[in-house]
Amino acid sequence: MEVINKYVTIKTHVDGAPQDSDFELKTAALRLWAEPGSNDVIVKNLYVSIDPYQLNRMKSYSSSHRTINFAVPISPGMDIDAYGVGRVVASGHPEFEEDDLVVGLISWGEYSVVKGGNMLRKLDPMGFPLSNHVGILGFSGLTAHGGFFQVCKPKKGEKVFVSAASGSVGNLVGQYAKLFGCYVVGCAGSKQKVNLLKEKLGFDDAFNYKEETDLKSTLKRYFPDGIDIYFDNVGAEMLEAAVANMNIFGRVAVCGVISQYTDSGKRAAPDMLDIVYKRITMQGFLAADLMNGYTDFISTTQDYLNDGKIQVIEDISQGVESIPSAFVGLFRGDNVGKKIVKIADE
Repeated sequence: MEVINKYVTIKTHVDGAPQDSDFELKTAALRLWAEPGSNDVIVKNLYVSIDPYQLNRMKSYSSSHRTINFAVPISPGMDIDAYGVGRVVASGHPEFEEDDLVVGLISWGEYSVVKGGNMLRKLDPMGFPLSNHVGILGFSGLTAHGGFFQVCKPKKGEKVFVSAASGSVGNLVGQYAKLFGCYVVGCAGSKQKVNLLKEKLGFDDAFNYKEETDLKSTLKRYFPDGIDIYFDNVGAEMLEAAVANMNIFGRVAVCGVISQYTDSGKRAAPDMLDIVYKRITMQGFLAADLMNGYTDFISTTQDYLNDGKIQVIEDISQGVESIPSAFVGLFRGDNVGKKIVKIADE
């Protein structure tokens, strides 16, 4: 059987803020058959993750390109691989059979050919919606849980600040921190998002950073006794302001620097005297670093979900055609929670 596979690629390298016009919806004939013994797996994509880090891969140059396989550059016309959930339609791999649900690296398209079945595993939904396995039970959840517990090493009662707190990772960090017993304040870019943090997600407080003219004074107001942990998704002035308000032996987990993704000149310049004399620890990390905590993350998060202690915030667009606008919207702050595109019905 042969189908026409629709997929999204970039027309040219994207070195600034992405626009819909940077992307192209292409089609190609795809035979839904895998050579026995080839180990290839053909997957019908159901849900794909939309993540800001992909922009760095689309640039003509980024220092991230040579650091890890997940960050390798994407050339114009290439398939764009992404984390997602799908169903096997053909397999030459002994570990996968037709109709298996799978999760892992698929692509921004209707179908994916996963060579050698690499970065793919069978999925047991465990009674949760498939979209949850792209977000809270996927890399977003692992990044939030592992970043907070393994990198930040919190103590009960500590004061935690989370930037981009209504995003896919930030909203979960705040919820994990509250459940652990910390005082949590988040920032976001709209009144709606601030209300979500305080009224639905249980943050102790939150503010709209767009309404603030002096971030150092703002954080002093929300943390009169200082910040113990800053979970950074933004970089730039927000990082500078957080460091200025950190307590002695404070920890900064640098998860993302979205301000710099679209403006390479927007670099953070924290006061290094604060870093030295307050003995602040600042650590960058990637989800791949946190796999040793995966079992604990899944077990804890499943329990929280089953007990209704953690909220799932998903922002789902429909159809492969919506991928460009979904991605572009990340950098305008359009999304609330985890941005996902549903490619096909389950």
